Amino acid sequence: MNQRTLNSEFTLTGKGLHTGLQITARFLPAPENHGYKFKRVDLEGGPEIEALAENVVATNRGTVIAKGDAKVSTIEHSMSALYAAGIDNCLIEVNAPEMPILDGSALPYCEAIASVGVTEQKADKDFYYVRSRIEVSDPETGSSIIVLPDDDFSVDVKIDFKSKVLNNQFATLEHIDDYAAEVASSRTFVFVREIEPLVKNNLIKGGDLDNAIVIYDTPMQQSELDHLADLMGVARKNVSELGYLNERPIAHENEPARHKLLDLIGDIALIGRPLKGRIIATRPGHSINTSLAKKIRKEIKHQEVQAPIYNPNKEPLMDNNCIRELLPHRYPFQLVDKVIEKGVNYIVGVKNITANEPFFPGHFPQEPVMPGVLQIEAMAQTGGLLVLSAVDEPERYSTYFMKIDNVKFRQKVVPGDTLLFHVSFMTPLRRGCAMMKGYAFVGDKIVTECEFMAQIIKNK
Repeated sequence: MNQRTLNSEFTLTGKGLHTGLQITARFLPAPENHGYKFKRVDLEGGPEIEALAENVVATNRGTVIAKGDAKVSTIEHSMSALYAAGIDNCLIEVNAPEMPILDGSALPYCEAIASVGVTEQKADKDFYYVRSRIEVSDPETGSSIIVLPDDDFSVDVKIDFKSKVLNNQFATLEHIDDYAAEVASSRTFVFVREIEPLVKNNLIKGGDLDNAIVIYDTPMQQSELDHLADLMGVARKNVSELGYLNERPIAHENEPARHKLLDLIGDIALIGRPLKGRIIATRPGHSINTSLAKKIRKEIKHQEVQAPIYNPNKEPLMDNNCIRELLPHRYPFQLVDKVIEKGVNYIVGVKNITANEPFFPGHFPQEPVMPGVLQIEAMAQTGGLLVLSAVDEPERYSTYFMKIDNVKFRQKVVPGDTLLFHVSFMTPLRRGCAMMKGYAFVGDKIVTECEFMAQIIKNK
């Protein structure tokens, strides 16, 4: 799959939930590998903030990102809509320290994205694949999130409040394509008992019954309820009637749980990559959501590229015979057994290491170790297949390597290992030359890496 951005720009205007300001947010197409960035056009120099977990500075009633003195809050609804639409690259220009709350859901963003459409770009989409169970928890709140390996992206959410009106609710999103219909319209919610403390903390200046579900679940004096109704600028309600104060009916019976799912997706988008895995969240909130995103971001920064997923039962893109038609190498020097994955800018090859390799009798025969130079050669052959895939009539070209740099050998490769080679373009193929970056993996660990320059010549 390729990266995606907006087909054209769109603008949304509305008040801020916490500041009460009238805010304009402009969503613009962005180039490949740009990611999500927020630009404060009301500040001198128009500082930009990358929407990544490490830039989260607060999670009180919304997710807040900052860089230096510039910050933007309540970003989760717009991020959720962008992520669900499969958009990888977008610049959001905003003229205030928060995003407009609109109707309290992600639906206005989804509708605006649908109205302008989405454009596919040339660069490959860079997924984060969950390889093993990931868990974060908060004993104080009873919140926990577990992420399990899966071939797709799905979310299960359970919420639990000590409330006569809102207690246990569940929400599930099995397919991201169902987001717009099943999740996007779910509004944020607040309990009447929370409103006065929020007002005293200088928050929810723009909150009203048009942009939030307000839940009255704890009996109070009529005068207190009247006071809070006046604070919100809504009609006074009878103190004996527990339930939702909104005149507008709820979109779904479990709308609060669906909104928590919406928020969770917006916060997961802060890892900077689409995720492949199943998320199971109990009592999620912005604090634990962003803790999970930060944990994944640390792993992403620690290892520049994830190990490819290898399913030996899946039919390869290129088998041994197909590779022979493109490369001039023959036994014992054809060091790529098959190709299992290929995008516009990358390729994944496989080499099974057996005890019968011809180099083992002479290379540490008492402790067989695959020579590092042959690992580099195997990566180079994989890179050659990538380069040849970029030209017409590849069988008429030969690939020659001109330079190898920044080679690192991290651990031994021995009989029984399966080497996975991930090779990608560092620069586009121009005038028959390209720079590539190669990694060799055994399991999830990088064993070798290098950079090399290749040239292809039409000589057949």
